[in-house]
Order: sequence, then C-alpha cells, then structure tokens
Amino acid sequence: MEVEDLLKLVLVLVVIWIALEILSEIVGLALGILGSLGGLLGVVIVVLIVLWLTDRI
Repeated sequence: MEVEDLLKLVLVLVVIWIALEILSEIVGLALGILGSLGGLLGVVIVVLIVLWLTDRI
C-alpha cells in the first residue's frame, strides 16, 4: 500500500469521525430541548383533557 493511499484512508476516517461528532452534538441538543419541553407538554395534555371533559372544546 502506498503512503498516499494510506493518507487518503486516514483522511476519510477523520472526516467520518468529525461528522459523527457533529451529528451526536446535534442529536444531543435536540433531545435536551425536547426533554425540557416534556413538563410543558404534560400540562398542555392535562388542560386539553379537562377542557374536553367540561365540554369547552
């Protein structure tokens, strides 16, 4: 295997590694936002159920 081919392989692996790191940060950020909205979503669901039961909807 030539040195140039080996360097190309290492470059591709590093680019994949960086892309996976960026993707994991984006997914972590999205899950963090959704996690903090979980309580608010529960309150909205409770309010909608109460409104439904009292025939306000």
